[in-house]
Order: sequence, then structure tokens, then C-alpha cells
Amino acid sequence: MPGAPRPAGPPGLSAYVALSQLLGLAALVATGAWLGRYRGGVAWAGGLRANVHPFCMVVAMVFLQGDALLVYRVFRKEAKRSAKVLHALLHGSALLVALVGVAAIFEAHGEKGIAHMYSLHSWCGMAALVLYAVQWLLGFGFFLFPGATFALRGRYKPLHVFGGVALLVLSVAACLLGITEMLLFNIRDSYSQFAPEGVLANTLGLLLVAFGLVVGYILTRDDWKRPPLPEELALSMDFKTLTEGESPSGSQ
Repeated sequence: MPGAPRPAGPPGLSAYVALSQLLGLAALVATGAWLGRYRGGVAWAGGLRANVHPFCMVVAMVFLQGDALLVYRVFRKEAKRSAKVLHALLHGSALLVALVGVAAIFEAHGEKGIAHMYSLHSWCGMAALVLYAVQWLLGFGFFLFPGATFALRGRYKPLHVFGGVALLVLSVAACLLGITEMLLFNIRDSYSQFAPEGVLANTLGLLLVAFGLVVGYILTRDDWKRPPLPEELALSMDFKTLTEGESPSGSQ
């Protein structure tokens, strides 16, 4: 009925979404505190350019990527087209911020004469970024661009969903490797003595893992998936008829 309140979401979903956001924001605060207190801050100019990289990668490849994955769980009653656009915009924003972070570390290494792409962190990080860009382009082509057929979308969707979760896992792993690498570069001698910088950076790593675990748990709960709205079911049948020549009942 018009004006009737919308049904509440599944029990527990709101609490887990709120927990994910608290963990994500805590990770951003911990990143800023680490870089600001112990590494001199974040700036593009001078020797602080290298610090742009960890800040951008945590913002983009963990927080924004995780929130983009949660769009279909949070916006359950809005039009699916709007959810798709928001999902794509968040992923696209994450990709742009991540590219800034990669550019920053390449320039910083070049200025200091440090070799590029030799560590496991850089290999995992670059793999995550390249696959993330491919995932975004394929998702845009299959789900936002009108050329893909209903059957083709259906075959690609499981791979797209798995790719989203796998890329978040890979991104968190790359961040953990990067944190460890940065600590060993800067406080190798005092790290084993529980130096305050090491404790803070380790805490950041745990927050990133916790954020990824909570987001992953939300995504793997089948009863928390976004149910299709009645008008979306009708549109899906019409789209299938137009692209595959089938009647809504499935007959030829």
C-alpha cells in the first residue's frame, strides 16, 4: 500500500553492517595515526610521497571495495538499477584512488633509486589492482551495458560474485604484506622489542583482517541476499524475452 512502512531487513544484518563500518573507519584512523605520528604524515611533495601509497590502498582496496560489495545487502528496497550504479561508482572510485597510490610509490621509489616490483607485496598488490580493473570492466560490460543477453549475464554472475570476494581477500593480504615490509624497512632493529610503531601497525593489520572477515560473513549469508522486487522479476522476464526470443513462460 502507498505510504506503508517497508519491511525491516533480516535480523542481525544491520548490526553486522554497522560493525563492518566501525572496523573500516577504525582502520582508516589507525592508518592516519601511523603515518602521521611515526612516518611524518602524507603529502605528494618530497619524501612523504611514499606515504600516499599505504593510505590510498587502505582507503581504496579495502574500505571502498568492501563497501561496494555491501551495496546489494544494504540497499535492499531501492531500485536494482540504482544499486548497480552505486556499486559501480564505488568500485570505480576505489580504482582511481588505488591508481593514485600506485603512482605515488612508483615515483617515490624512482626518486630514491629503489627497485620496482621485486617483493611479494608488490606482486600481490599489482595482481589485485590489475584483476580489480578487469573485474570492473567486465562487470560494467555485462551488467550496465545493455548488450549482454540474459543467459550470458547468468553464466558470468557466479564468477563476478566470487571475484569480488576473492579480490577483497587478496587486497587485505597485500596490505598485510605491505605493512610488514614497511616496518622491516623502517624499524627492523626495534620491531621485535614491541616498538610502539610496530604495535600500532600490527593493530592496523588486525583491523583490516577483521573488516574483511565481517564483510565476507555478510556476503556469504544466503538469507541476507537482496531479494528481487516484484517489478524487477517482471523486467527480467521481459529482458529475457527480448534478448533470447523466449516467452515469459519459457516456451519458444
